[in-house]
Amino acid sequence: MWKRLTRFLLGQPRDLEDPSLFHQVSLIAFLAWIGLGADGLSSSAYGPDEAYRALGEHTYLAFWLAVATAVTVFVISYAYSRIIEHFPGGGGGYVVASKLLGHRFGVVSGSALLVDYMLTITVSVASGGDAIFSFLPAPWLHYKLIVDVLAIVFLIILNLRGIRESVTALMPIFVVFLITHAIFILVGIAGHAGHAGAVVHDMRVGTAQGLSKIGLWGLFLIFIRAYSLGGGTYTGIEAVSNGLQIMREPKVQTAQRTMVYMATSLAVTAGGIILVYMLTGIRPVEGKTMNAIAMDAVFGRFHLGAWHLGAWFVILSLVSEGALLFVAAQTGFIDGPRVMANMATDSWFPHRFAALSDRLTMKNGVVLMGGAALGLLLATDGSVDALVVMYSINVFITFSLSELGMVRFYVRNRKSEEAWKRHLAVHLTGLTMCASILVITLTEKFTEGGWLTLVITVGVISLCFLIRWHYRKVLGQLQRLNEILSNLPTSGTAAPRALDPRLPTALLLVGDYGGLGIHSLLNVQRLFPGYFHNFIFVSAGVIDSANFKGKGEVARLRERTQQNLQRYVDLARRLGLPADSRAAIGTEVVDTTSQLCEVVAKEYPHTIIFGGKLIFEEERWYHRFLHNETAHAIQKRVQFAGLPMVVLPVRVLEKSPPRPAAAAAA
Repeated sequence: MWKRLTRFLLGQPRDLEDPSLFHQVSLIAFLAWIGLGADGLSSSAYGPDEAYRALGEHTYLAFWLAVATAVTVFVISYAYSRIIEHFPGGGGGYVVASKLLGHRFGVVSGSALLVDYMLTITVSVASGGDAIFSFLPAPWLHYKLIVDVLAIVFLIILNLRGIRESVTALMPIFVVFLITHAIFILVGIAGHAGHAGAVVHDMRVGTAQGLSKIGLWGLFLIFIRAYSLGGGTYTGIEAVSNGLQIMREPKVQTAQRTMVYMATSLAVTAGGIILVYMLTGIRPVEGKTMNAIAMDAVFGRFHLGAWHLGAWFVILSLVSEGALLFVAAQTGFIDGPRVMANMATDSWFPHRFAALSDRLTMKNGVVLMGGAALGLLLATDGSVDALVVMYSINVFITFSLSELGMVRFYVRNRKSEEAWKRHLAVHLTGLTMCASILVITLTEKFTEGGWLTLVITVGVISLCFLIRWHYRKVLGQLQRLNEILSNLPTSGTAAPRALDPRLPTALLLVGDYGGLGIHSLLNVQRLFPGYFHNFIFVSAGVIDSANFKGKGEVARLRERTQQNLQRYVDLARRLGLPADSRAAIGTEVVDTTSQLCEVVAKEYPHTIIFGGKLIFEEERWYHRFLHNETAHAIQKRVQFAGLPMVVLPVRVLEKSPPRPAAAAAA
């Protein structure tokens, strides 16, 4: 029943042998714009609002604020387009900082992004719930938290089904938002075009009065503060470079086209909304957003007989705005697990977060991001005013590090890069903008939640360093097994000897060629001397986030898996053993390996399966989380199928073994 329910909710497994598989799961520019651009567009609900309110009585500066907002969007977007060209494998800010500034900067950038994407889900869903419930009767407000929780659960299921499926399902909300807000901006600007002269006059008079009262420096500080506090407008711009792996081929061109769509729509929407604020001359009203006030001012007079069309259009626009915030949570579900997977590949995060499900989704990352968002939602009772500050602070940490990395790249490669001056100027401008917004926002909002940003982000960074330290220590222990390679025959005949299915067969589960697999082979011979006639090496090539980046990756993975197996077979034959190999490709090592073992056991009925398991000197609670219990999981599966399996221990010492006295003296 559970399996049937899972298949009903998530869909059938993807066929890895289908040549059109990557085409089916990848996104064209328009769909990528919806899935990754909704976060940026939804920020027009609060970014311009925050910036305009910060102007106070100096609203005559709003025109320049709109211009600065649009320019900033295009500068950051262009900078990330260059990043996409230089890093076509994806990874965004984490990869840029790691490659150009060093792995320590990379883990800071990646950790900041993870916290940001977690908050993207929480803030988007909670804000969307607030927007929608503002139109419903007050007694219904008690159900808002329940609706928010159900919304996150619904998004988790959608994303476990697949990215393309989740984006397609949410596309109508995105389209309605675009249409309603395009009408709002066009009507708002065109309807007040006749007042342009008066507006320009007010700007001149207001600027002159401001200069006489507080001077040029005072006006600049007011402007730069409002500009910085509207930094939430730019969140989401980095999403395309982080999600490059899901783009349709050619990926770079698709990603850059998506970036153009995103930058243009965000710049026009955010800048246009600020202009409408200024043209309508609205002022903040307690309990209402600036967008709601502006829409009332623009459409409040529209009637058709008894029908108050303006009011209905305002409701439709604001509902679409609230609903888009739910869609914006998609960015957290799409890019959060991808950042996590990149960090897991580099051992900053548990390796299991790089795995894909049979639907080719990063199920562990999706579940963790959704679970963390649910925890934050429940902890704050759906009110995330203080946490919204983190939303912009953390993303500008990544922005600043990415721009700094690209500045360093062009300075160091100015002799080989033809247009290095132009690109350096763009990245320097972007670095100045991003660093200024980060410093001012953190200073202004430190006591309102900024400190919590630093605490959580530093906590994630510290956890990453602890995980990396553990993996490096274990790797150092395992590399000692490779010393056995120097004592093995590397030349001589490797002529195949005939295998006899009627005789005892040792089926060895191996991965990459190295000391661990050879250790298992020699242990089998030591424990069962002369008993086994046949030796079958079995390996499952696993498609994960690191190698599922294009339609040719499955074939390349199959080839690498076969090459590793052939090296084991050649070694066994040089040792005088009858040997062969079997391989399979899948997304989950336990299922794929178990099924392959059952197939081989039908061909060789007298089979005993052997697999290795890391045994630590002192077992800790975190070992099972950081290391997959693959051998035991396979053992349960094959034993249920009636096949015997022996798990061979591979000892991992917590401390290095003592060296001989002579070596120590040397």
